[in-house]
Amino acid sequence: MRRLGDLEAEIMYRLWAWGRPASARDVLTDINKQRSLAYSTVKTVADILHHKGMLTRRKEGRAWVYTPTCTRQQYTAALMQDALDDNPDLAGALASFVEQMSTEEVDALRSALRAVKRRSSA
Repeated sequence: MRRLGDLEAEIMYRLWAWGRPASARDVLTDINKQRSLAYSTVKTVADILHHKGMLTRRKEGRAWVYTPTCTRQQYTAALMQDALDDNPDLAGALASFVEQMSTEEVDALRSALRAVKRRSSA
């Protein structure tokens, strides 16, 4: 999975945070609270995300309404998996990654590993 561009990420982060379908106009209104963009720019990027398979869309009146095809967690996991797939030294890459983690991140990793172990044992 390819990393999202800046505006692609802005759009996806909003849709993930909102947890509901939204139109390009909804996204534009929120983005324009921080910086000014044209509707056509947001609409074009949302259409690109749709064609990349990151968003589904359906017509609501005259507007398209967009919904993410994956969660933010699934997207992050896919990026991490791609990075690991490209590395010939998997153990070294993971060790380097863990060394850079904060205490909270290490605790979250331990918790995730325990949860996966419990699910696979059940």
